[in-house]
Amino acid sequence: MQSTRDVLERFQAHIYFAAVALAACTALLLHGTQAWEVAITPALAVMLYVTFLQVPLPALCGAFTQRRFLAALLVTNFVAIPLLVGALSFALPADPLLRFGVLLVLLAPCIDYVVTFAHMGKADARLLLASTPMLLLAQMLLLPLYLGIMLGAEAAALVQAGPFIEAFVWLIAVPLLLAVCTQGWAARCALGARVNAGLGLLPVPATALVLFVVIAAVVPQMAAAHDAAWRVVPIYAAFAVLAPVLAWWVAQAFKLETTAARAVAFSGSTRNSLVVLPLALAVPGAIPVLPAVIVAQTLVELLSELIYIRCMPKLNSSSSQAASDAAQ
Repeated sequence: MQSTRDVLERFQAHIYFAAVALAACTALLLHGTQAWEVAITPALAVMLYVTFLQVPLPALCGAFTQRRFLAALLVTNFVAIPLLVGALSFALPADPLLRFGVLLVLLAPCIDYVVTFAHMGKADARLLLASTPMLLLAQMLLLPLYLGIMLGAEAAALVQAGPFIEAFVWLIAVPLLLAVCTQGWAARCALGARVNAGLGLLPVPATALVLFVVIAAVVPQMAAAHDAAWRVVPIYAAFAVLAPVLAWWVAQAFKLETTAARAVAFSGSTRNSLVVLPLALAVPGAIPVLPAVIVAQTLVELLSELIYIRCMPKLNSSSSQAASDAAQ
């Protein structure tokens, strides 16, 4: 099984691009997106479940004691990144709905597939796993504040708590509970161990499934607002370049070890598009502009993540390097 898993991870980029292409073709051939929209949350839950299985429970529990990491994560996502987004917002078009969509997605740190990409990029995924409830709660509280500062009180009032609560239940609590039960089963009997090992093959296929479902759901809507999507792509590209650099600097300032610093960099550069999408769809007059603007960010981010998972493993923090030099 390990050899199969190695092959999947080696060719993950090809698998993801194939999923995106197939989803786009499917969306164009089969009109109607409601069924695909309904499948987004279950697909995400499956992806998070198999991701949680990759991290031993003792390691997950130990992540809560990493106060320096949690501080760096909060400063990155709720101080440094909002400052970057605020600076980039000056280059946004004047369209209020378009600006709302861009700021909504860029101000919300990812709580789901960032764990998968961090694991693939040799970052400490267990730390991100442990921090997901905190990240979700913080963005629920701070998003209206940031949107109010950057857009005005009317825009802030459009942010509702419901989608975030639903995301916490179905994307964090339920998959994590199932992962705990599966790991406990695997520790008690041989059958459970075999099932657990088999599920270890699924992170890449599950991520491909999520991409397929999301793209299939939104491509028809993007077709009606492709001009709006193209107008914000340069902003997303600039964010994709600058955010991981800024996050890495913050991690260095907190003197994190290499794998923890990589986790902060992944978190700072990966946004919560899949969770804020239902929130955006609930905004009056959202379709087709908001879905197009948000999924455009997802596509830019996907390309960026494929670069991150190749580049991040080459990064070494200054504190880890100093410790290595001292040991020698």
